[in-house]
Amino acid sequence: MNKHFLSMVLGSIALSFPFVASNAHGAAAPDKLIGIHSARVMSQSFPWVAHEAGIFKKYNLDFGLVFIASSTIVTAALLGGDAEMTVTGGIGNVAAYIKGATDIVFTGGVKNVMTQTLVAGGNIKKPEDLKGKRIGVSRIGGNSHYFTIQALRRYNMEPNRDYSFLQTGGDPETLAALMSGSLEVANLTPPTDAQAIAKGYHYVIYGPDLKIPYSATAFVTKRSVMAKRPVVIANFMRAMAEASKLVHTDREFYYKVLGKYLRIQDRSVLDSAYNAEIKALEPRLTIKMESLQAILDELAPTDARAKNIKPQEMVDNRYLDEMNKSGFMDQLWGKK
Repeated sequence: MNKHFLSMVLGSIALSFPFVASNAHGAAAPDKLIGIHSARVMSQSFPWVAHEAGIFKKYNLDFGLVFIASSTIVTAALLGGDAEMTVTGGIGNVAAYIKGATDIVFTGGVKNVMTQTLVAGGNIKKPEDLKGKRIGVSRIGGNSHYFTIQALRRYNMEPNRDYSFLQTGGDPETLAALMSGSLEVANLTPPTDAQAIAKGYHYVIYGPDLKIPYSATAFVTKRSVMAKRPVVIANFMRAMAEASKLVHTDREFYYKVLGKYLRIQDRSVLDSAYNAEIKALEPRLTIKMESLQAILDELAPTDARAKNIKPQEMVDNRYLDEMNKSGFMDQLWGKK
């Protein structure tokens, strides 16, 4: 990891995401917490919602969020002490854990299945039409790469033999490459897939229908951070729980947030993306063991150590347990 690069990226935090709580009326200075996320997608939008709704201020948090388009680099930044909380896909974290970085810990989940889609134009209409084509993904080794491999194996297709990848850096870049003709097929996540459909492209494989287990978006920190700052991390998780409630129940407010941070104003695009993605988001931030086991299974053929790891080893549910046992979640959602 290039520490100078990370320092420059994280040093730009005020420009990329200036989440600064006020200190009016002599209140105690807010607790600073640096976070990183790895994709500009709906499932990683909860910190945006918490900021815009004033939830971070409610919990006296000064939360800064930086964007780095790679789960692996996000994990390296977390381990290097450049951030204390991440909102990202599980692959980089699990890969580091099995290599011995057992300080890594999952504290909650946002999405435990993959909802990527493969989108194309012209005569590419069914999976078999993808043979010999270039498929755009955000990152090799990331969620979009994994989804494409798993989805196309259902049609007896393998990478390099039947199709190839083009790494773009992120969903917006993948869509731009598709529209420019630099690639023929795009792996996209809500709401970017809905943008593509609105521009005349069509689905070749609709991922939500496949329900492929995977820790697609989770909250990940370090056990050492939890030991040093238990109250701060607890407040962050409560803020995320409140943000989740807003995402699930206040569509109009959420659309305003997405419009601001993703620059999407088209109501039909937002409706299409929301209707598809909301079904996959965990209301109470549950992280499912099968979603982590899927990653361990993916890594096992190239790193046998993955076979000796249990998903439960990588998870600390203390914050979710506390919110459930104290009645916080029931109060938030209304006890059924």
